[in-house]
Amino acid sequence: MKYLHTMVRVTDLDASLDFYCAKLGLTEVSRVENAGGRFTLVFLCAPGDEEHARAAKAPMVELTYNWDPEDYKGGRNFGHLAYAVDDIYETCARLQAGGVTINRPPRDGHMAFVRSPDGISVELLQAGPALAPAEPWVSMTNTGAW
Repeated sequence: MKYLHTMVRVTDLDASLDFYCAKLGLTEVSRVENAGGRFTLVFLCAPGDEEHARAAKAPMVELTYNWDPEDYKGGRNFGHLAYAVDDIYETCARLQAGGVTINRPPRDGHMAFVRSPDGISVELLQAGPALAPAEPWVSMTNTGAW
């Protein structure tokens, strides 16, 4: 057995792609438009994993956009996606500058949480050892839920 992907239902494909690709930094690997089933699937991977993802050898996120509106509740009940990042402070600053709320700031230099436009919780973990605690992150309180 091997892990392939996690599927997340989204209500606004453009807003979700802006979050996952433009802001979070994932890369679109493939897209399937199914007119008969009235849905679009978009497969995303972490930067540098594109070739492995195309060969189904790297984990991906599958965004599922159903063309007929549905009300997806929760987001937190899904759990979360998790990504290692090279510099958690730089990543959070870039996301914040892009309008993303940092729900759980990286006060410890190791872990932060943000949410997608559909309320999916995304955990960001510092690759390697935690960075030294630094402002403004140390003084920031949690915002909302993650």
